Amino acid sequence: MKHLTLGFIGLGLIGGSIAKALKASGLNTTIIAYDLNGDSLTQAQADGVVDVTCSFIDASFSKCDYIFLCAPVSKNDENLTMLKQFLSPSCTLTDVGSVKSGIHRHVEELGLTAQFIGGHPMTGSERFGYSNSKPILLENAYYILTPSGCVSNERVEEYRSLVLSMGAIPLVLDAKKHDYVTAAISHLPHITASSLVNLVRDSDSEDGIMKMIAAGGFKDITRIASSSPDMWQQICLTNTENIVSLLDDYIKALSCIKEQLIREDADFLYEFFDSARVYRDSFIETSSGPIKKSYSITIDIADEAGALASIATMLALNNISIKNIGIVHNRELAEGVLRIEFYGESAVNTAIPLLTNRGYTIYEKK
Repeated sequence: MKHLTLGFIGLGLIGGSIAKALKASGLNTTIIAYDLNGDSLTQAQADGVVDVTCSFIDASFSKCDYIFLCAPVSKNDENLTMLKQFLSPSCTLTDVGSVKSGIHRHVEELGLTAQFIGGHPMTGSERFGYSNSKPILLENAYYILTPSGCVSNERVEEYRSLVLSMGAIPLVLDAKKHDYVTAAISHLPHITASSLVNLVRDSDSEDGIMKMIAAGGFKDITRIASSSPDMWQQICLTNTENIVSLLDDYIKALSCIKEQLIREDADFLYEFFDSARVYRDSFIETSSGPIKKSYSITIDIADEAGALASIATMLALNNISIKNIGIVHNRELAEGVLRIEFYGESAVNTAIPLLTNRGYTIYEKK
């Protein structure tokens, strides 16, 4: 088995998850990592994920077969400039940012296009940092590759194989097309979710009644507003043109809906909701994406002492880890009294028959 030396510049949520996935893949690897957070490096080495830690970007990275740029987007240019002097021509350089045009431009300026393949694992979490990284984050997630025109097919295929070994699904796209697509399905939704949360905050009464009963549909569609503000600030500043273009279209669409509401156009409103329902139901289910899928179920339980504890104990005895559990107080858009969120699809698939066989009524979250 060929030995691979893998370098990581930044070891946060995504970098840590990729490193863990590659370490767990069975490949013969040595992982070298640099991060400003020394605690992350210490923990990664203690976990057996990182073999060599670096306090600086230095010659330690000169023998790498792959180097992943996983620091915040605002630091990529600086880190890449420092790294250039240590790069071997055979090393494949990549990044994990959700905006590709900017990094491609900088790579071209540095004369590194022949060995750069942009990368975007379309996965994530509301949490951030190495402590929240996990290999399952890459499992069945689309991992977009954006090679420049002068990268060899052989290098692209080798990288595709590496992505497959992480458990992810490689997809090759042009960098400009990638940025427009992600602006529509990831960047604009984050802006929308955050604006809805801020609207409710600003519209709420002094007694906070909106906040108190905000659950069900509202919490589901605004969940991504809990993501890292630093990351989303940088994304908005680096994919501005595409986001603004789509935001203009969205504002026009909202204005149209507003006009039809004023006119009380019943036919328009029905078609508006029905066409969205049909298109949404046609989406292919994948375990990961730019907006992370939630693995959860809701259950009908009796309002009696020990009911919740009984379920939690049953799941624990069957080695099923619970990510979150709680009573659903607002069930306007949800069925079931108790909501349980798991870490992955396999846990859901194991929990459902276990609970059903004990007489519980289960509602899967779609």
